[in-house]
Amino acid sequence: MAEGTTTRIPSPADDDAYLKRRTLRRGSAGWLLLTGLGVAYVVSGDFSGWNIGLSKGGFGGLAIATLLMGVMYACLVFALAELSAILPTAGGGYGFARRALGTWGGFLTGTAILIEYILAPAAISIFIGDYVESLGLFGLESGWPVYLACFAIFIGIHLWGVGEALRFSLVVTAIAVAALLIFAVGAFTEFSTSGLNDIPVDKDAFGSGSWLPFGLLGIWAAFPFGMWFFLGVEGVPLAAEEAKDPVRSMPRALAISMGILVLLAVLTFFASTGARGSAAIQEAGNPLVVALQGDGDPTALSRFVNYAGLAGLVASFFSLIYAGSRQLFALSRAGYLPRFLSLTSRRKSPYLGLLIPGAIGFALAAGTGNGARMLNIAVFGATISYALMALSHIVLRRREPELPRPYRTPGGVVTSSVAFLLALSALVATFLVDKDAAFMALGVYAVALAYFAFYSRRHLVARAPEEEFAALAAAEAELERD
Repeated sequence: MAEGTTTRIPSPADDDAYLKRRTLRRGSAGWLLLTGLGVAYVVSGDFSGWNIGLSKGGFGGLAIATLLMGVMYACLVFALAELSAILPTAGGGYGFARRALGTWGGFLTGTAILIEYILAPAAISIFIGDYVESLGLFGLESGWPVYLACFAIFIGIHLWGVGEALRFSLVVTAIAVAALLIFAVGAFTEFSTSGLNDIPVDKDAFGSGSWLPFGLLGIWAAFPFGMWFFLGVEGVPLAAEEAKDPVRSMPRALAISMGILVLLAVLTFFASTGARGSAAIQEAGNPLVVALQGDGDPTALSRFVNYAGLAGLVASFFSLIYAGSRQLFALSRAGYLPRFLSLTSRRKSPYLGLLIPGAIGFALAAGTGNGARMLNIAVFGATISYALMALSHIVLRRREPELPRPYRTPGGVVTSSVAFLLALSALVATFLVDKDAAFMALGVYAVALAYFAFYSRRHLVARAPEEEFAALAAAEAELERD
Protein backbone atom coordinates (compact mmCIF):
# COMPACT_ATOMS: atom_id res chain seq x y z
CA MET A 1 0.00 0.00 0.00
CA ALA A 2 1.10 3.52 -0.72
CA GLU A 3 2.66 5.23 2.25
CA GLY A 4 2.13 8.79 3.40
CA THR A 5 5.03 11.11 4.01
CA THR A 6 5.66 12.06 7.61
CA THR A 7 6.24 15.55 8.93
CA ARG A 8 9.34 15.73 11.06
CA ILE A 9 9.38 18.55 13.60
CA PRO A 10 12.64 20.52 13.25
CA SER A 11 14.33 19.70 16.56
CA PRO A 12 14.03 17.15 19.36
CA ALA A 13 12.87 19.95 21.66
CA ASP A 14 10.03 20.87 19.30
CA ASP A 15 9.28 17.20 18.87
CA ASP A 16 9.02 16.66 22.61
CA ALA A 17 6.90 19.79 23.06
CA TYR A 18 4.44 18.55 20.44
CA LEU A 19 3.96 15.21 22.19
CA LYS A 20 3.97 16.75 25.67
CA ARG A 21 0.82 18.68 24.79
CA ARG A 22 -0.73 15.40 23.65
CA THR A 23 -0.26 12.96 26.52
CA LEU A 24 -2.76 10.86 28.42
CA ARG A 25 -2.68 9.89 32.10
CA ARG A 26 -0.81 6.62 32.21
CA GLY A 27 -1.47 3.89 34.74
CA SER A 28 -5.05 4.99 35.44
CA ALA A 29 -6.77 1.68 34.69
CA GLY A 30 -6.06 -1.81 35.96
CA TRP A 31 -7.57 -5.01 34.63
CA LEU A 32 -10.77 -4.59 36.67
CA LEU A 33 -11.57 -1.13 35.26
CA LEU A 34 -10.66 -2.36 31.76
CA THR A 35 -12.99 -5.34 32.17
CA GLY A 36 -15.75 -3.01 33.34
CA LEU A 37 -15.09 -0.84 30.30
CA GLY A 38 -15.42 -3.82 27.97
CA VAL A 39 -18.79 -4.80 29.46
CA ALA A 40 -19.96 -1.18 29.62
CA TYR A 41 -19.48 -0.73 25.88
CA VAL A 42 -21.97 -3.51 25.24
CA VAL A 43 -24.42 -3.86 28.12
CA SER A 44 -27.15 -1.59 26.70
CA GLY A 45 -27.53 -4.05 23.82
CA ASP A 46 -28.83 -6.68 26.25
CA PHE A 47 -31.72 -4.43 27.23
CA SER A 48 -32.94 -3.52 23.76
CA GLY A 49 -32.23 -3.86 20.05
CA TRP A 50 -31.19 -7.49 19.75
CA ASN A 51 -34.83 -8.63 19.80
CA ILE A 52 -35.53 -7.03 16.39
CA GLY A 53 -33.48 -9.91 15.01
CA LEU A 54 -36.43 -12.14 15.87
CA SER A 55 -38.46 -10.30 13.22
CA LYS A 56 -35.68 -11.00 10.69
CA GLY A 57 -34.80 -14.61 11.45
CA GLY A 58 -37.14 -15.95 14.13
CA PHE A 59 -35.84 -17.69 17.24
CA GLY A 60 -33.70 -20.19 15.36
CA GLY A 61 -32.34 -17.65 12.90
CA LEU A 62 -31.35 -15.19 15.61
CA ALA A 63 -29.93 -17.96 17.79
CA ILE A 64 -27.65 -19.15 14.97
CA ALA A 65 -26.74 -15.57 14.06
CA THR A 66 -25.87 -14.80 17.69
CA LEU A 67 -23.75 -17.95 17.92
CA LEU A 68 -21.83 -17.05 14.76
CA MET A 69 -21.37 -13.44 15.81
CA GLY A 70 -20.23 -14.63 19.23
CA VAL A 71 -17.61 -16.77 17.51
CA MET A 72 -16.57 -13.75 15.42
CA TYR A 73 -16.15 -11.54 18.47
CA ALA A 74 -14.34 -14.22 20.46
CA CYS A 75 -11.87 -14.79 17.62
CA LEU A 76 -11.45 -11.05 17.13
CA VAL A 77 -10.89 -10.45 20.85
CA PHE A 78 -8.15 -13.11 20.96
CA ALA A 79 -6.47 -11.47 17.96
CA LEU A 80 -6.76 -8.01 19.51
CA ALA A 81 -5.31 -9.28 22.78
CA GLU A 82 -2.14 -10.21 20.92
CA LEU A 83 -2.02 -6.98 18.94
CA SER A 84 -2.64 -4.77 21.98
CA ALA A 85 0.20 -6.47 23.86
CA ILE A 86 2.51 -5.71 20.91
CA LEU A 87 1.42 -2.08 20.55
CA PRO A 88 -0.21 -0.75 23.75
CA THR A 89 -1.15 2.76 22.58
CA ALA A 90 -4.35 4.80 22.28
CA GLY A 91 -4.48 4.08 18.55
CA GLY A 92 -6.01 0.65 19.04
CA GLY A 93 -7.24 -0.70 15.71
CA TYR A 94 -5.71 2.16 13.73
CA GLY A 95 -2.28 1.41 15.20
CA PHE A 96 -2.51 -2.30 14.45
CA ALA A 97 -3.60 -1.72 10.86
CA ARG A 98 -0.98 1.03 10.41
CA ARG A 99 1.81 -1.46 11.05
CA ALA A 100 0.29 -4.26 9.00
CA LEU A 101 -1.47 -2.47 6.15
CA GLY A 102 0.29 0.89 5.84
CA THR A 103 -1.06 4.40 6.15
CA TRP A 104 -4.12 3.74 4.00
CA GLY A 105 -5.01 0.66 6.02
CA GLY A 106 -4.53 2.56 9.26
CA PHE A 107 -6.73 5.42 8.16
CA LEU A 108 -9.45 3.11 6.78
CA THR A 109 -9.56 1.23 10.07
CA GLY A 110 -9.46 4.31 12.27
CA THR A 111 -12.21 6.02 10.28
CA ALA A 112 -14.46 2.97 10.49
CA ILE A 113 -13.97 2.89 14.27
CA LEU A 114 -14.78 6.60 14.51
CA ILE A 115 -18.01 6.11 12.56
CA GLU A 116 -19.04 3.47 15.07
CA TYR A 117 -18.08 5.43 18.17
CA ILE A 118 -19.54 8.78 17.12
CA LEU A 119 -22.85 7.46 15.76
CA ALA A 120 -23.56 4.95 18.53
CA PRO A 121 -23.60 7.48 21.42
CA ALA A 122 -25.87 9.75 19.37
CA ALA A 123 -28.31 6.88 18.94
CA ILE A 124 -28.12 5.85 22.59
CA SER A 125 -28.85 9.41 23.74
CA ILE A 126 -32.17 9.13 21.89
CA PHE A 127 -32.91 5.82 23.60
CA ILE A 128 -32.07 7.39 26.96
CA GLY A 129 -34.59 10.14 26.18
CA ASP A 130 -37.24 7.53 25.40
CA TYR A 131 -36.55 5.76 28.69
CA VAL A 132 -36.66 9.00 30.67
CA GLU A 133 -40.03 9.83 29.12
CA SER A 134 -41.51 6.36 29.56
CA LEU A 135 -40.46 6.26 33.21
CA GLY A 136 -41.86 9.72 33.85
CA LEU A 137 -38.60 10.96 35.34
CA PHE A 138 -38.89 14.60 36.40
CA GLY A 139 -41.77 15.01 33.96
CA LEU A 140 -39.31 15.21 31.06
CA GLU A 141 -40.13 14.29 27.47
CA SER A 142 -37.67 12.81 25.00
CA GLY A 143 -36.08 15.61 23.00
CA TRP A 144 -33.05 17.83 22.58
CA PRO A 145 -32.89 19.06 26.22
CA VAL A 146 -32.46 15.46 27.42
CA TYR A 147 -29.88 14.72 24.70
CA LEU A 148 -27.97 17.88 25.59
CA ALA A 149 -27.99 16.98 29.28
CA CYS A 150 -26.60 13.51 28.47
CA PHE A 151 -23.69 14.85 26.47
CA ALA A 152 -22.96 17.74 28.84
CA ILE A 153 -23.00 15.71 32.07
CA PHE A 154 -21.11 12.68 30.88
CA ILE A 155 -18.54 14.51 28.79
CA GLY A 156 -17.99 16.67 31.87
CA ILE A 157 -17.11 13.56 33.90
CA HIS A 158 -14.65 12.49 31.19
CA LEU A 159 -13.03 15.92 31.26
CA TRP A 160 -12.56 15.49 35.01
CA GLY A 161 -10.18 12.59 34.43
CA VAL A 162 -9.95 9.07 33.02
CA GLY A 163 -9.62 7.31 36.38
CA GLU A 164 -12.76 8.98 37.74
CA ALA A 165 -14.60 8.33 34.49
CA LEU A 166 -13.80 4.62 34.40
CA ARG A 167 -14.75 4.16 38.06
CA PHE A 168 -18.10 5.82 37.40
CA SER A 169 -18.58 3.54 34.39
CA LEU A 170 -17.75 0.45 36.47
CA VAL A 171 -20.39 1.29 39.10
CA VAL A 172 -23.16 1.93 36.56
CA THR A 173 -22.20 -1.19 34.60
CA ALA A 174 -22.30 -3.32 37.76
CA ILE A 175 -25.87 -2.12 38.42
CA ALA A 176 -26.92 -3.01 34.88
CA VAL A 177 -25.30 -6.47 35.01
CA ALA A 178 -26.89 -7.24 38.39
CA ALA A 179 -30.26 -6.23 36.94
CA LEU A 180 -29.82 -8.59 34.00
CA LEU A 181 -29.07 -11.48 36.35
CA ILE A 182 -32.10 -10.66 38.52
CA PHE A 183 -34.23 -10.38 35.38
CA ALA A 184 -33.12 -13.81 34.20
CA VAL A 185 -34.03 -15.41 37.54
CA GLY A 186 -37.50 -13.85 37.42
CA ALA A 187 -38.14 -14.60 33.75
CA PHE A 188 -37.04 -18.22 33.94
CA THR A 189 -39.81 -18.88 36.48
CA GLU A 190 -42.24 -18.40 33.57
CA PHE A 191 -40.13 -20.15 30.93
CA SER A 192 -41.93 -22.25 28.31
CA THR A 193 -40.43 -23.75 25.17
CA SER A 194 -43.75 -23.38 23.33
CA GLY A 195 -43.23 -19.64 22.95
CA LEU A 196 -39.80 -19.85 21.37
CA ASN A 197 -41.01 -20.65 17.86
CA ASP A 198 -44.40 -18.90 17.83
CA ILE A 199 -43.62 -16.48 14.97
CA PRO A 200 -45.74 -17.30 11.84
CA VAL A 201 -43.82 -19.14 9.13
CA ASP A 202 -43.21 -17.55 5.73
CA LYS A 203 -43.82 -20.60 3.59
CA ASP A 204 -42.33 -18.94 0.51
CA ALA A 205 -38.93 -18.50 2.18
CA PHE A 206 -36.33 -21.11 1.27
CA GLY A 207 -35.67 -23.49 4.14
CA SER A 208 -38.42 -22.04 6.33
CA GLY A 209 -39.94 -23.90 9.27
CA SER A 210 -41.12 -23.28 12.81
CA TRP A 211 -37.59 -22.59 14.06
CA LEU A 212 -36.59 -20.66 10.92
CA PRO A 213 -39.82 -18.83 10.00
CA PHE A 214 -38.01 -16.63 7.47
CA GLY A 215 -35.84 -19.35 6.03
CA LEU A 216 -32.10 -19.64 5.74
CA LEU A 217 -31.71 -16.06 4.54
CA GLY A 218 -33.22 -14.96 7.85
CA ILE A 219 -30.08 -16.20 9.63
CA TRP A 220 -27.96 -13.83 7.58
CA ALA A 221 -30.37 -10.93 8.02
CA ALA A 222 -30.18 -11.43 11.79
CA PHE A 223 -26.37 -11.06 11.90
CA PRO A 224 -26.39 -7.34 12.79
CA PHE A 225 -28.77 -8.01 15.69
CA GLY A 226 -26.74 -10.95 16.97
CA MET A 227 -23.87 -8.45 17.10
CA TRP A 228 -25.76 -6.28 19.60
CA PHE A 229 -24.87 -8.69 22.39
CA PHE A 230 -21.16 -7.95 21.80
CA LEU A 231 -20.89 -4.71 19.80
CA GLY A 232 -18.20 -2.45 21.28
CA VAL A 233 -16.08 -4.90 23.29
CA GLU A 234 -13.35 -4.48 20.69
CA GLY A 235 -12.84 -0.94 22.01
CA VAL A 236 -10.95 -2.05 25.13
CA PRO A 237 -7.49 -1.69 23.47
CA LEU A 238 -8.18 2.03 23.01
CA ALA A 239 -7.46 2.36 26.74
CA ALA A 240 -4.04 0.69 26.47
CA GLU A 241 -2.07 3.93 26.80
CA GLU A 242 -3.82 4.69 30.10
CA ALA A 243 -3.68 1.16 31.50
CA LYS A 244 -1.51 -0.29 34.24
CA ASP A 245 0.79 -2.92 32.75
CA PRO A 246 -1.19 -3.14 29.47
CA VAL A 247 0.80 -6.13 28.22
CA ARG A 248 -0.71 -8.23 31.02
CA SER A 249 -3.94 -6.43 31.86
CA MET A 250 -5.27 -5.97 28.31
CA PRO A 251 -5.51 -9.66 27.28
CA ARG A 252 -6.94 -10.51 30.71
CA ALA A 253 -9.58 -7.78 30.55
CA LEU A 254 -10.59 -8.70 26.99
CA ALA A 255 -11.00 -12.38 27.85
CA ILE A 256 -12.97 -11.79 31.07
CA SER A 257 -15.27 -9.16 29.56
CA MET A 258 -16.00 -11.43 26.59
CA GLY A 259 -16.83 -14.29 28.95
CA ILE A 260 -19.23 -12.09 30.93
CA LEU A 261 -20.91 -10.89 27.73
CA VAL A 262 -21.43 -14.45 26.45
CA LEU A 263 -23.08 -15.42 29.75
CA LEU A 264 -25.35 -12.35 29.68
CA ALA A 265 -26.28 -12.98 26.04
CA VAL A 266 -27.35 -16.57 26.68
CA LEU A 267 -29.34 -15.70 29.80
CA THR A 268 -31.05 -12.66 28.29
CA PHE A 269 -31.91 -14.32 24.98
CA PHE A 270 -33.43 -17.49 26.42
CA ALA A 271 -35.11 -15.87 29.43
CA SER A 272 -36.81 -13.18 27.31
CA THR A 273 -38.10 -15.43 24.55
CA GLY A 274 -39.06 -18.26 26.89
CA ALA A 275 -41.00 -16.09 29.31
CA ARG A 276 -43.33 -14.34 26.87
CA GLY A 277 -42.66 -15.85 23.43
CA SER A 278 -40.65 -14.61 20.46
CA ALA A 279 -43.63 -12.98 18.74
CA ALA A 280 -44.47 -10.81 21.76
CA ILE A 281 -41.03 -9.22 22.08
CA GLN A 282 -39.75 -9.17 18.48
CA GLU A 283 -40.40 -5.45 17.96
CA ALA A 284 -40.63 -4.20 21.55
CA GLY A 285 -38.59 -1.19 22.52
CA ASN A 286 -38.12 -2.66 26.01
CA PRO A 287 -38.23 -6.45 25.43
CA LEU A 288 -37.16 -7.39 28.95
CA VAL A 289 -40.02 -5.44 30.50
CA VAL A 290 -42.48 -6.95 28.01
CA ALA A 291 -41.11 -10.41 28.80
CA LEU A 292 -41.86 -9.87 32.49
CA GLN A 293 -45.28 -8.20 32.36
CA GLY A 294 -46.68 -8.68 28.85
CA ASP A 295 -49.80 -6.54 28.46
CA GLY A 296 -50.49 -6.58 32.19
CA ASP A 297 -49.77 -4.05 34.89
CA PRO A 298 -46.17 -3.28 35.83
CA THR A 299 -44.69 -5.41 38.58
CA ALA A 300 -41.99 -4.51 41.06
CA LEU A 301 -39.51 -6.59 39.07
CA SER A 302 -40.47 -5.08 35.70
CA ARG A 303 -40.14 -1.56 37.12
CA PHE A 304 -36.72 -2.42 38.50
CA VAL A 305 -35.58 -3.81 35.14
CA ASN A 306 -36.95 -0.74 33.39
CA TYR A 307 -34.85 1.56 35.58
CA ALA A 308 -31.86 -0.73 35.18
CA GLY A 309 -32.28 -0.50 31.41
CA LEU A 310 -31.64 3.21 31.76
CA ALA A 311 -28.47 2.40 33.73
CA GLY A 312 -27.35 0.08 30.94
CA LEU A 313 -27.89 2.78 28.33
CA VAL A 314 -25.94 5.28 30.43
CA ALA A 315 -23.05 2.83 30.84
CA SER A 316 -22.75 2.21 27.11
CA PHE A 317 -23.24 5.86 26.21
CA PHE A 318 -20.57 6.91 28.67
CA SER A 319 -17.99 4.33 27.61
CA LEU A 320 -18.52 4.81 23.87
CA ILE A 321 -17.81 8.53 24.28
CA TYR A 322 -14.51 7.50 25.89
CA ALA A 323 -13.63 5.13 23.04
CA GLY A 324 -14.43 7.65 20.32
CA SER A 325 -12.33 10.35 21.98
CA ARG A 326 -9.29 8.05 22.21
CA GLN A 327 -9.48 6.94 18.59
CA LEU A 328 -9.86 10.56 17.49
CA PHE A 329 -6.96 11.55 19.76
CA ALA A 330 -4.64 8.95 18.23
CA LEU A 331 -5.52 9.78 14.61
CA SER A 332 -5.11 13.50 15.30
CA ARG A 333 -1.81 13.10 17.18
CA ALA A 334 -0.38 11.25 14.17
CA GLY A 335 -1.66 13.88 11.71
CA TYR A 336 -4.38 11.84 9.98
CA LEU A 337 -6.94 14.34 11.30
CA PRO A 338 -6.35 18.00 12.27
CA ARG A 339 -3.69 18.04 14.97
CA PHE A 340 -5.44 20.43 17.34
CA LEU A 341 -7.99 17.68 18.08
CA SER A 342 -5.36 15.77 20.10
CA LEU A 343 -4.49 18.54 22.55
CA THR A 344 -4.93 17.44 26.17
CA SER A 345 -5.83 19.39 29.29
CA ARG A 346 -3.96 19.67 32.57
CA ARG A 347 -5.90 16.61 33.70
CA LYS A 348 -4.63 14.75 30.61
CA SER A 349 -8.02 14.52 28.91
CA PRO A 350 -8.27 15.10 25.13
CA TYR A 351 -10.82 17.87 25.63
CA LEU A 352 -11.40 18.71 21.95
CA GLY A 353 -11.54 15.00 21.16
CA LEU A 354 -14.42 14.81 23.62
CA LEU A 355 -16.22 18.07 22.88
CA ILE A 356 -16.25 18.05 19.07
CA PRO A 357 -17.54 14.46 18.60
CA GLY A 358 -20.02 15.22 21.40
CA ALA A 359 -21.27 18.27 19.52
CA ILE A 360 -21.61 16.21 16.34
CA GLY A 361 -23.45 13.45 18.21
CA PHE A 362 -25.83 15.91 19.84
CA ALA A 363 -26.55 17.59 16.51
CA LEU A 364 -27.33 14.24 14.88
CA ALA A 365 -29.58 13.15 17.74
CA ALA A 366 -31.46 16.45 17.92
CA GLY A 367 -31.67 16.85 14.16
CA THR A 368 -32.81 13.36 13.17
CA GLY A 369 -34.30 11.62 16.21
CA ASN A 370 -33.67 8.34 14.34
CA GLY A 371 -31.68 6.19 16.74
CA ALA A 372 -32.19 2.95 14.82
CA ARG A 373 -30.77 4.42 11.59
CA MET A 374 -27.70 5.79 13.40
CA LEU A 375 -27.04 2.46 15.07
CA ASN A 376 -27.23 0.72 11.70
CA ILE A 377 -24.62 3.15 10.36
CA ALA A 378 -22.48 2.44 13.42
CA VAL A 379 -22.75 -1.32 12.82
CA PHE A 380 -21.64 -0.83 9.21
CA GLY A 381 -18.52 1.01 10.36
CA ALA A 382 -17.87 -1.61 13.01
CA THR A 383 -17.90 -4.53 10.56
CA ILE A 384 -15.37 -2.79 8.29
CA SER A 385 -13.04 -2.22 11.22
CA TYR A 386 -13.40 -5.84 12.37
CA ALA A 387 -12.38 -7.18 8.98
CA LEU A 388 -9.36 -4.85 8.78
CA MET A 389 -8.21 -5.58 12.35
CA ALA A 390 -8.46 -9.33 11.79
CA LEU A 391 -6.57 -8.93 8.50
CA SER A 392 -3.89 -6.95 10.35
CA HIS A 393 -3.34 -9.88 12.71
CA ILE A 394 -3.00 -12.27 9.78
CA VAL A 395 -0.55 -10.02 7.92
CA LEU A 396 1.66 -9.42 10.95
CA ARG A 397 1.79 -13.12 11.78
CA ARG A 398 2.81 -13.94 8.20
CA ARG A 399 5.17 -11.02 7.56
CA GLU A 400 6.76 -10.61 11.00
CA PRO A 401 6.75 -14.03 12.68
CA GLU A 402 9.70 -13.05 14.92
CA LEU A 403 8.00 -9.94 16.33
CA PRO A 404 7.98 -10.22 20.16
CA ARG A 405 4.51 -11.31 21.25
CA PRO A 406 4.00 -11.30 25.04
CA TYR A 407 0.57 -12.81 24.41
CA ARG A 408 -0.18 -15.13 21.48
CA THR A 409 -3.62 -15.71 20.02
CA PRO A 410 -4.80 -19.31 20.51
CA GLY A 411 -5.08 -20.86 17.05
CA GLY A 412 -2.99 -18.14 15.44
CA VAL A 413 -4.06 -17.02 11.96
CA VAL A 414 -6.84 -19.63 11.85
CA THR A 415 -8.58 -17.74 14.65
CA SER A 416 -8.21 -14.33 13.01
CA SER A 417 -9.21 -15.78 9.63
CA VAL A 418 -12.51 -16.95 11.11
CA ALA A 419 -13.06 -13.43 12.48
CA PHE A 420 -12.19 -11.92 9.09
CA LEU A 421 -14.64 -14.08 7.11
CA LEU A 422 -17.49 -13.63 9.58
CA ALA A 423 -16.89 -9.86 9.66
CA LEU A 424 -17.20 -9.71 5.87
CA SER A 425 -20.42 -11.72 6.09
CA ALA A 426 -21.78 -9.32 8.70
CA LEU A 427 -20.80 -6.35 6.52
CA VAL A 428 -22.84 -7.69 3.62
CA ALA A 429 -25.73 -8.46 5.99
CA THR A 430 -26.02 -4.77 6.89
CA PHE A 431 -27.29 -4.15 3.35
CA LEU A 432 -30.08 -6.68 3.98
CA VAL A 433 -31.20 -4.77 7.09
CA ASP A 434 -30.85 -1.10 6.10
CA LYS A 435 -29.15 -0.40 2.78
CA ASP A 436 -29.77 3.35 3.16
CA ALA A 437 -27.73 3.36 6.37
CA ALA A 438 -24.96 1.41 4.65
CA PHE A 439 -24.77 3.89 1.77
CA MET A 440 -24.80 6.82 4.21
CA ALA A 441 -21.80 5.30 5.97
CA LEU A 442 -20.07 4.87 2.63
CA GLY A 443 -20.71 8.55 1.91
CA VAL A 444 -19.03 9.56 5.16
CA TYR A 445 -16.17 7.23 4.33
CA ALA A 446 -15.74 8.82 0.89
CA VAL A 447 -15.45 12.33 2.36
CA ALA A 448 -12.91 11.17 4.96
CA LEU A 449 -10.83 9.34 2.37
CA ALA A 450 -10.78 12.40 0.10
CA TYR A 451 -9.36 14.45 3.00
CA PHE A 452 -6.70 11.82 3.61
CA ALA A 453 -5.82 11.35 -0.06
CA PHE A 454 -5.47 15.04 -0.88
CA TYR A 455 -4.06 16.41 2.36
CA SER A 456 -3.35 14.54 5.57
CA ARG A 457 -1.35 11.60 4.21
CA ARG A 458 1.37 14.11 3.30
CA HIS A 459 1.39 15.64 6.79
CA LEU A 460 1.76 12.71 9.17
CA VAL A 461 3.75 13.03 12.39
CA ALA A 462 6.71 10.68 12.51
CA ARG A 463 7.07 10.68 16.31
CA ALA A 464 3.51 9.59 17.04
CA PRO A 465 3.79 6.16 18.75
CA GLU A 466 1.88 4.26 16.06
CA GLU A 467 3.94 5.89 13.30
CA GLU A 468 7.23 5.16 15.06
CA PHE A 469 6.20 1.54 15.45
CA ALA A 470 5.51 1.24 11.72
CA ALA A 471 8.69 3.14 10.79
CA LEU A 472 10.74 0.73 12.88
CA ALA A 473 9.25 -2.19 10.96
CA ALA A 474 10.11 -0.53 7.64
CA ALA A 475 13.70 0.14 8.77
CA GLU A 476 14.16 -3.46 9.93
CA ALA A 477 12.80 -4.76 6.61
CA GLU A 478 15.24 -2.52 4.69
CA LEU A 479 18.16 -3.77 6.75
CA GLU A 480 17.18 -7.36 5.99
CA ARG A 481 17.07 -6.58 2.27
CA ASP A 482 20.55 -5.03 2.44
